[in-house]
Amino acid sequence: MTPHRDIQSYLRARKGLIDAFLSSHFSSPFVSRDLGASMAYSLFAGGKRIRPVLALASYEACGGAPQDIVPLVSALELIHTYSLIHDDLPAMDNDDLRRGKPTNHKVFGEGMAILAGDALLTEAFLLLSSGGNRFSGARGGAVLKVVREIAMAAGAHGMVGGQAADILSEGTAMDGERLSFIHAHKTGALITVSVRMGAILAGAKNRELGALTRYGESIGLAFQIVDDILDVKGDAAEMGKPTGSDERKKKATYPALYGIDASAERAEALIRNAVDSLKAFPPSADPLREIAMFILTRGN
Repeated sequence: MTPHRDIQSYLRARKGLIDAFLSSHFSSPFVSRDLGASMAYSLFAGGKRIRPVLALASYEACGGAPQDIVPLVSALELIHTYSLIHDDLPAMDNDDLRRGKPTNHKVFGEGMAILAGDALLTEAFLLLSSGGNRFSGARGGAVLKVVREIAMAAGAHGMVGGQAADILSEGTAMDGERLSFIHAHKTGALITVSVRMGAILAGAKNRELGALTRYGESIGLAFQIVDDILDVKGDAAEMGKPTGSDERKKKATYPALYGIDASAERAEALIRNAVDSLKAFPPSADPLREIAMFILTRGN
């Protein structure tokens, strides 16, 4: 499976919507200019905005116009960026490079990097509450539901819980069930909620929401498996960070437990499941189908 060439144009266009909003939002100075600079340094370091783009694509698949929810979905990128800043800290992964640039704490110091992550996470919920003001009635209730789901996916019940399990698993014996738990929470939870977010805001029926949830869970796990594989055999220059760090830190990964070939087969199966879950959707869901294949082939 290979993605259609038009997906690159789609990703650039949707990323442009998100970048334009974020640039506007962060054009007003923060009380602490150093804090604002630290936040902006990582937020505008060149990410693909996959999570908010997934939310926009899901919203479109259910009949919505993407520009309606850009302020809301942009909150996902703030949460993702905060998690990267904290993951790179010496107390966590102790990484020096992210997206080809020195990590936040290398530029601003550990204290400011921690505060920048904290501020981005908090700012995300400010965006969600402020951006939801345009929704009323049933749609206002949808925003409240989204806020709760994002909090669950980002915190102890999701991403943070998965990261904690990942840290505790370093250097220990690993089994498939525990590895799946780590990946589903550390990476998959925020990706799944991104897909669900668009569907919920569009007023999707339960059947549609269930199919999109299965899609999100499948691509979320596939995303992390591909990440694991790229850490072994990816191009460090293209990835913007050194490869082989998972093995050095004795992290729990799919290649470490199953090998490269079996891990790649698992990722391919998950992407097929993701695409199959969208069978009942019209062509408006094609970007979701293409993004799934893009996830599988990134780094190739």
